[in-house]
Amino acid sequence: MGKKRTRNPDDDVAMTDEVPAQTKNNNDGDSSDSDDDMDIVNVDFELFNYDPTIDFHGVRTLLRQLLDADASLFDLSSLSDLIVEQNTVGSTCKVDDKANDAYAFLTVLNIQEHSPTKPVVKQLAEYLADRATKSQDETLAKVVPEVLLGEGKQQVGLVLAERLLNMPAEVIPPMWSCMIDEIEAAVEDKEPYEFTHYLVLSRTYLEVESTLNQTERKNKRSKATGELQYFHPEDEEMRKFATAAGSFEYTKEGQAAVADSKRAFQEMGIKPVGFMMLIEAEKFPKAVQGITEYVATGGMSMDIS
Repeated sequence: MGKKRTRNPDDDVAMTDEVPAQTKNNNDGDSSDSDDDMDIVNVDFELFNYDPTIDFHGVRTLLRQLLDADASLFDLSSLSDLIVEQNTVGSTCKVDDKANDAYAFLTVLNIQEHSPTKPVVKQLAEYLADRATKSQDETLAKVVPEVLLGEGKQQVGLVLAERLLNMPAEVIPPMWSCMIDEIEAAVEDKEPYEFTHYLVLSRTYLEVESTLNQTERKNKRSKATGELQYFHPEDEEMRKFATAAGSFEYTKEGQAAVADSKRAFQEMGIKPVGFMMLIEAEKFPKAVQGITEYVATGGMSMDIS
């Protein structure tokens, strides 16, 4: 579905994916089978290098989704500028034409390289270190602040990835594989991508009991129940390769009404929480290969991000 992508900004990857689309049955007779009538629509997804003249707004929108309740804490415009100007590593995924907004994006930023000159990167590093200390995962709470803010020789690549609702899972592995190739090429060119660790930032959620009753809402927050759920199913596979991984509360966590607003038509609401994975550099290609095999064997279909 994809090919190895070179670091020439003009080179792109084309993919075709089959997406089911329901068709309307116009027969006047028995329409009991209409719910089962499906057509297959071929959709061409393409991976593109970042173009600062096109991708700023699309990336900024996806960053706001990725950072969820805490998005307003950061200068997303500066962060978007940094991402789209770094156009030889990472990619956007689009349909039909390069000029369209991105359906998905993936990039990696060198924390130690950018923190001294890019305030938003320094702020992100401090934020993630702080959130890690409040995680229930003891290893995450200890190791992440050390590698992000320590004075050692660690070089941390902050991986940022987000996509729109119901993107086909098959487009995900090529994006990650392309980035691996690009990082290798960048290292050969003596660019600052020789990392000791990768820190992958993502989102997860917990189901919560609804508190729609006005009196109850004034007196208590929504109660989280059940296991951690993944907006991006590949995170569950990738965390198997992580030194440490865990969820964290947003600093601007919403009240019960927020959870209920995301309840849609289900009995349970959802409580979004942040998620991060720290992966040693030598294990990162294996983690990406794990995603590829996971999708190839049918372990992941469309997600609900």
